[in-house]
Amino acid sequence: MSAKPHGLSLDPLWPRAGGWPSPEELPSGKRIDVAVVGIPASQTSLSQTQAHETPDAIRAALFRYSPALMQERGTPNKNLRTDTAIVDLERLTVADYGNVSKPDSPAGEARSIALMAHAAKASRLVIALGGDNSITVASALGVWGSDLDKAGLVTLDAHYDLRDGVSNGSPVRRLIEAGVNPERIVQIGIQDFANSVGYARRAQELGITVIHRDELERRSMAEVMAEALSIAGAAGGPIHVDLDVDVCDRAVAPACPASVPGGISAYELRQAARIAGKHAQVRSLDIAEIDASMDTADGRTVRLGALCVLEAIAGLSQR
Repeated sequence: MSAKPHGLSLDPLWPRAGGWPSPEELPSGKRIDVAVVGIPASQTSLSQTQAHETPDAIRAALFRYSPALMQERGTPNKNLRTDTAIVDLERLTVADYGNVSKPDSPAGEARSIALMAHAAKASRLVIALGGDNSITVASALGVWGSDLDKAGLVTLDAHYDLRDGVSNGSPVRRLIEAGVNPERIVQIGIQDFANSVGYARRAQELGITVIHRDELERRSMAEVMAEALSIAGAAGGPIHVDLDVDVCDRAVAPACPASVPGGISAYELRQAARIAGKHAQVRSLDIAEIDASMDTADGRTVRLGALCVLEAIAGLSQR
């Protein structure tokens, strides 16, 4: 369980998010709604990174927020918003499964797959805290299990992640090689000048659906996510959503080594996380590519990661 950051106020009417118990601390037989798993991978990253520090940094940042959700319904009165549902996310059971030990080796990846599979059996949704984007492989495979042939993948990422080898630039290619059908992969937020012609052509040849960053200027995130989840879930299997935070504008994600000026907004990423959490076929998602050691003094990137955790839980509450 994470320690609360110093300097935060104490108010009995304002409980704080985070600090979730381990599954062993829950009553026997208690159904878990959301499982949180830390996968502190960083050693195979293409950029020098301390992303292994991020899972615990996100846990600490969660204490800055409340588990309260104000969800508008219908068309509220323009002068007094009375038609609003107040939802307390504390009614959901969240369990923290801790961090995988040394996840960067083949043996470590196997441990990550095993822990994700274990968490998935006990919960409705598993949220993996990275770590660099290499965690997407273990996160997805662990939850998909024997349903790999029907599974789908949605990435929010500035990059294709179709590189050869094993790194944070290769998870999509590795998942295809493991057996996921590339026609059930959708990549949202791909950026110009952040990818090569070779990998762009590889995505085309594989039949991956690519929704370029420019398209998000013409279409809402809600519309784009609806399309993406429909494609990824076409076979009726589980969907994994990869929230690579470098899809965001560098002004809001400075702790992502490869974030690009002109990426999507923090709000759009939060929207995507909530939409993913709400979708019945989404069994897992990961939050990746934040290097907590590179963040600004106000911790804006890590805080965004923490809010994505809460948005996914909020989405689950609406299923």
